[in-house]
Amino acid sequence: MDLFEDTPAPAGNSPEYTVSELSGAVKRVIEGEFGLVRVRGEVGRVSRPASGHLYFDLKDDRSVIAAISWKGQVARMQVRPEEGMEVIATGRMTTFPGQSKYQLIVEDVAPAGAGALMAMLEKRRVALAGEGLFDAARKQPLPYLPQVIGVVTSPSGAVIRDILHRLRDRFPRHVLIWPVAVQGQDCAAQVAAAIRGFNAIAPGGPVPRPDVLIVARGGGSLEDLWGFNEEIVVRAAAASRIPLISAVGHETDTTLIDLAADRRAPTPTAAAEMAVPVRLDLVAAVDALGARLSRALAQGVSQRGQRLRDLARALPRPDTLLAGPAQRLDTAAGRLSGGLSLAVSRKRGSYERQAGRLSPVALAGLVVRRREALARRAEALEARLARRRDLWHSRHDKWASRLAPSLARLIAQAGMKITEQRRALQGFSARLDAAPAQRLAELARRLGALDRTRQTLGYDQTLRRGYAVVRGDGEVVTTRAAAEKASALEVQFHDGRLTLGAPAARSGGRKGGGSKPPEQGSLF
Repeated sequence: MDLFEDTPAPAGNSPEYTVSELSGAVKRVIEGEFGLVRVRGEVGRVSRPASGHLYFDLKDDRSVIAAISWKGQVARMQVRPEEGMEVIATGRMTTFPGQSKYQLIVEDVAPAGAGALMAMLEKRRVALAGEGLFDAARKQPLPYLPQVIGVVTSPSGAVIRDILHRLRDRFPRHVLIWPVAVQGQDCAAQVAAAIRGFNAIAPGGPVPRPDVLIVARGGGSLEDLWGFNEEIVVRAAAASRIPLISAVGHETDTTLIDLAADRRAPTPTAAAEMAVPVRLDLVAAVDALGARLSRALAQGVSQRGQRLRDLARALPRPDTLLAGPAQRLDTAAGRLSGGLSLAVSRKRGSYERQAGRLSPVALAGLVVRRREALARRAEALEARLARRRDLWHSRHDKWASRLAPSLARLIAQAGMKITEQRRALQGFSARLDAAPAQRLAELARRLGALDRTRQTLGYDQTLRRGYAVVRGDGEVVTTRAAAEKASALEVQFHDGRLTLGAPAARSGGRKGGGSKPPEQGSLF
């Protein structure tokens, strides 16, 4: 006997499980024992894939549990787990047979006390401050008297009533209310959408664009105000092109939107007071300024009148000012007549001297001299014209000598071009003469081919292959019923046609026992 021969192992009382059976049994045990558990631990390794599910770890100083929140559960969470945050997770235990691991399906996450929330809030504040969202240099000044005020708050709370009441007391303005949830999981998304929506309103449109925004909410716990600490709200407030006043909670409550807003109000009522001045104070101030202006104008006119009178007393009398110029005018008038007489006598003497020089002999000599000068200029001009004419003649002869060879060359080139074009025209003429004959031959070939195709496809050729055409009462018959209805049938073969009698007469002869055989030439 071979000692190395395999021998079957002795069967025991223990049952045999498949891998899937054992994994299922473990799954049922764990889910049955830990149907609903609350686990406290630190969040580590948070993963958010495109599916929308949330994968993270819960750990302490000795152990780690894998945790999963499905997409619908994540949407209902008020607080999203972040790495390093200490939380209390509520869910149920289960297993993942594909990797032989157990995991916690988390339905809700709550911070493990206010200390965890404050730590997460401080971490977020530092990160956003590093981006410059809280810098004082980027904050906008509030308008002194806005025409339209946009309010982001809950329409059913006491906050909006306080704001409207304060605005009505101080300075009534047009108010646009954007209703939002101020608490819960939808708070952050709705508040951010409201801020962006007010900024998206076009100036001059059917809906007036607010000049200032107020984001308001009453007091509450840190968890109640958590929506105003979300990053999406802070970024929307920082990106607002409309000046924004944050009035969230009481004076002791501080949220991240307070740091990103252009102004922070301790209460919603204080936000309304920041937005508009007191109308009665403005009216009183305007009246006071008007009275001061009237008094200043009256005092200024009085002071300038007194100054004018003082200056007038310092001026000399008009008679005194005009006495000296009047005396100088009288003196000049007395000297004018003598000066005119002397000037006339001087001009007359000068004229007489000039007239003595203008005698007829002098004029004749002047004319002769001018005529001689004109003759000299005419001779010089004629000489210049002769030289200019000779120069042009020489230039013309030079160009004429160069023109003849050019003309001959151009004529020769034109002749060669005409010869080439004549040869091309002859070729075109020959092609034109041959084109009709070629076209007619081509059409004749196509016509012959089409005729042969027609003959091949015609039913005459089909008849020659042993087929026949049956007509009844002049119409082609294709069915037995049509043939029985026809009064007479005509069969066409390729070599002629054969007419048959009525089908009823032929069929009636067969029903009786003494019918005669069909006549020769009948097909029935």
